[in-house]
Amino acid sequence: MDALQRRVIQEDMVQYKLFLIQPEGSSSQQTEEHLSQLAEEILAKFAPLLIQYIWQHQSFNLKYQPEKGGVPAHIGGSTQFGDNVEDEWFIVYLLQQMTEAFPELAARVEDNDGEFLLIEVADYLPKWLNPDTSELRVFLYKGELHILPCPSKSSPVGISKDVVPSVEQALTLLSTHPDACRANSKICSALKKRLEGYPEKIKTGLHRAHCFIPADIAKVLAQRPDLVAPAVSAFYLRDPVDLQACRSFKTFPPDTRVLTLVTFTRCLYAQLQQQQFTPDRRSGFTLPPRSHPQYKAHELGMKLAHGFEILCSKCRLPSSEPDAPISCNPQWKGFMDSLKKNGYFRGELEGSARYRELTRSAENFFKQSVTSKSSALSPGEEVLQLLHSCSSLSMEELKKQESQLPQEDSDSWLDITAQDLERMLQERSGGRADVGSHNSSSIKETQHVTGAEERRKETEDDKEEEEAGYSLVAVSQGMKNFLSAMSSHEGAELPWSSSSQPFSFEPASMANALDRLLGSKEEELDSDDLDDDDDDDYEDNDDEEEEEEEKEKAEGSSGHVEMNGTETLDSLRRYMDQMDQELMSTNIGKSFNQTKFNKADLDSGSPHPSATGSLPREGGVEDTEEEIQPLDVDFNLVTNLLESLSCQDGLAGPASNLLQSLGLHLPPNSDSS
Repeated sequence: MDALQRRVIQEDMVQYKLFLIQPEGSSSQQTEEHLSQLAEEILAKFAPLLIQYIWQHQSFNLKYQPEKGGVPAHIGGSTQFGDNVEDEWFIVYLLQQMTEAFPELAARVEDNDGEFLLIEVADYLPKWLNPDTSELRVFLYKGELHILPCPSKSSPVGISKDVVPSVEQALTLLSTHPDACRANSKICSALKKRLEGYPEKIKTGLHRAHCFIPADIAKVLAQRPDLVAPAVSAFYLRDPVDLQACRSFKTFPPDTRVLTLVTFTRCLYAQLQQQQFTPDRRSGFTLPPRSHPQYKAHELGMKLAHGFEILCSKCRLPSSEPDAPISCNPQWKGFMDSLKKNGYFRGELEGSARYRELTRSAENFFKQSVTSKSSALSPGEEVLQLLHSCSSLSMEELKKQESQLPQEDSDSWLDITAQDLERMLQERSGGRADVGSHNSSSIKETQHVTGAEERRKETEDDKEEEEAGYSLVAVSQGMKNFLSAMSSHEGAELPWSSSSQPFSFEPASMANALDRLLGSKEEELDSDDLDDDDDDDYEDNDDEEEEEEEKEKAEGSSGHVEMNGTETLDSLRRYMDQMDQELMSTNIGKSFNQTKFNKADLDSGSPHPSATGSLPREGGVEDTEEEIQPLDVDFNLVTNLLESLSCQDGLAGPASNLLQSLGLHLPPNSDSS
């Protein structure tokens, strides 16, 4: 059921639902009234955050959803976030705060990837939890992440991983055993780290820039700053048909341009700034030379004006009949009372300019999110309606405001150096192991390093540390650890280093793992299982004891097992000798770098890596010129890795990706030859 619902969620859209944790046995009408009232209370409480937020595509909304398809009645909605993934995580933050403020509610959130919260905390999930076993198990409850557990020996509470619970079953388990369902500290810390910075991140994610735009656009943005988002999207996703409307600019003539301060989100500003565009000569937009101090303001204003013109060209002027005053809506008075109770007006005197501005913003939010209109207006229709209803500002007033504009924000955040990118990747990948106890002071210190001198010094220190810290022996040992690590049809598990994961030993788990590894009679012996005689004897002895458990004693069977093990090893040595002789006549050996060893060293038993592993040769090999020379496996491994890295020219590739995943960092090749 949930899998079918997941398929219909379109790309770049997040869907959220808020359920009553203990549904009352009341009629559907009473449930609808209760949930609708809760939705109004939630929107009123979080209005101070929602009103100031500029959404990329669609805003957050909560509506009553009746019972359907086994899903009980709830409040929820969906939001298309487009290219700005921060909209999705802001909604997660809102749901977290809502379930904390309203403990009778539990929230679910998913997108086209499914349970994307689990993707964020994937490094700390239990082994049994995967996309196939996570359906309807993830909830936000009382401000924390909850995952319905699977029954185990230590705790019988939970639902089997092979069973997809219904919503009623999940809510019942969540209400009766909240402690057992609460995610562990590492998972909660990883999610909190992703949501770190809210609600302050709302303001830090904005960018204010000077723009030369037509006066009517300045008037619209003064009333509705959020309409900048559909205008930027219209320009960003334009096609040749859209640009035909920009040849004449009937709605926003360019000769009325004024300088004003426009507020964007960083995503919207980047989309507008990074696009190269030359206006049609018939449009009337002319740009000054690039050396002009206000060239950026002219270019941004020109692009923004094209976006608004495209929006308005796709729609007609709405009906001239005035809408009923918002004060006539019976929900408005209750909504205003909730705003006052939650401190939305910040102590402003009623009737003051700031109070009227906040009231106007609340009215716009009320129309968009609280009231349910059967036919919502498109952004272009809203722009035309504002132009039709708003009082016009004189050019003199707009020109006067130009001299009083505050300074625009710096867009240096658009430029990321290689060191900044490396630091961001390191924080993302390297800081996962200690996510539960990360030091906030070190994060602040990293964020506040500014100035060219400090950056240069830091870069030099990092380079010296990097060159001094790498080791070719570590590269070789890391590859050996990787090849020795556990793997399955789902992929290989990268070995954790001792520095990032503290060592712990559980004898019971170790014994069970050995039993599973060595106790099966059906498994055939592999060359990888025959590293030495001791391993062979142990495994064969275990098999023989299972077969003759009640017939013979362990002492009587051990001799037979040892004989079988010796025969197997002899057979394996003969195969390897034959393979070596056949390969001598080919060119494969020339692809390896041979290491010269003295025969005296070989006779004395000095250790060295060998092409044939650690198995000693029996019977000897004639001392001829074609005698097989020992092969330094570590030397060849490192040589091939370095050659592969050199061929990548600093780009991503198999060698660099593998070393990065193993936590091994090699400096760039300084040898130009």
